Amino acid sequence: MKARTRTLIIGLALAALCASTLGGVGTRNAAATLPPGNVAQQWDKIAEDTVVGSGAVQIESFVYMAYATSAMYDAAVAVDGRYRPLGHQIHAARGASVDAAVVEAAYRTLSHYFPLAAPTLDALYAQAIAALPVGPSTTAGQAVGLAAANEVLDSRSGDGLTTPIATTSTFPTLAPGPRVWRLTPLLYLAPQVPWIANMHPFILREAGQFQPPPPPASTSTEWVSAFNEVKYLGQNTSLVRTQAETDIAKFWSANPPRQYNMVARDLATARGADVLDSTRLFAMVDVIGADAGIAVMQAKYHYLFWRPVTAIDPTSVTADGFGPTPGYDDGNVSTAEQPGWRPLLTTPNHPEYPSAHGSVSGAIVLAFSAFLGTDQVNLTIHGFDPTTGTATNLDAVRTFPTADDLRSEIVNARVWAGLHYRFSGAAGITLGTKVAQYDLKHAFKQEGDGD
Repeated sequence: MKARTRTLIIGLALAALCASTLGGVGTRNAAATLPPGNVAQQWDKIAEDTVVGSGAVQIESFVYMAYATSAMYDAAVAVDGRYRPLGHQIHAARGASVDAAVVEAAYRTLSHYFPLAAPTLDALYAQAIAALPVGPSTTAGQAVGLAAANEVLDSRSGDGLTTPIATTSTFPTLAPGPRVWRLTPLLYLAPQVPWIANMHPFILREAGQFQPPPPPASTSTEWVSAFNEVKYLGQNTSLVRTQAETDIAKFWSANPPRQYNMVARDLATARGADVLDSTRLFAMVDVIGADAGIAVMQAKYHYLFWRPVTAIDPTSVTADGFGPTPGYDDGNVSTAEQPGWRPLLTTPNHPEYPSAHGSVSGAIVLAFSAFLGTDQVNLTIHGFDPTTGTATNLDAVRTFPTADDLRSEIVNARVWAGLHYRFSGAAGITLGTKVAQYDLKHAFKQEGDGD
């Protein structure tokens, strides 16, 4: 959604707003309670809970989060100015409430994409609007928010989003052989959201704009080193991986959209960010995260590279249509296969190269650096704590003084988890960095800044 100059007619949005049937929404889920923070923080958390609660997988979640937070950002920009919108410039009546604009934009966008969440969303919306002053300021702000939501829905129509949530799809395959991706244990799940590889990005020109080079050849020393490293450090029963490394690998098994949106809300609080700057930060995290996710899925389904469990244990494959059983070895005498080898963490059901966590994290940490104006980010991140007993907890806490500290740990963590080769993590970081650099150059700019 690149910035454009056409002005939307607020009168049409206002008419639609007045015609909508929102009476009595507060009675549908009396248990719903607004989260803490300013309205931007509240609705970022509501969006996160709605998206993740729908069952959306992680890259898919960033796409849905980007829909919501980009609408919130454009609504706030229309009222407060200072920054360029991602979509069309929306006219706001003088005195329009930025709070009302953000609430309306988030609510309308989420309600469109998640109609089954209506009871909760309606109740939260009713509380949010009831907390605002009755009068023309709130009404004008609602009209702005409705226009911003409609702009997102219109501009993203036909962008490649595929429903229902977490659905698979067809994709071009490679001839069976060594290095080709296969379905992986324990559940041998169908390929995860390959359609995202063909989505239209939010800021990037196209998904393959920064496609990385191919993974190293099976005859290379880089391949031998990476194969043997993950074989010994990433095995579920590894005796060379330390307890600290095991804990770090498990820390990063948490849900990244939850982790990084929590960081963004915490940063907004710590920096005393107003509603506009909060929406800008949230949109930066989610839009850049979505673009990095789209880019990495394009690369994954282009290269279709095999996961460590498939490369190390040819007996791990089933009759999945991607080749014979047992599977192939790589033909290199320096990479000894090991029947029965399994990773520390369950392998995600999409191709290996490059690392998705590397791409998304590499992109988002650059967004945080841009917001803070420094690579000395001092980020405190919540992750999975295996000692608490709850499968989706974010009870463990780690702090990263610099952006490079975070990048390095992500690469290490995926090797220690047995999910990725080191070169794949590095390629993911490079891809995510390029995506974020491009997105930050072309969006989220102050009024008057050049490209």
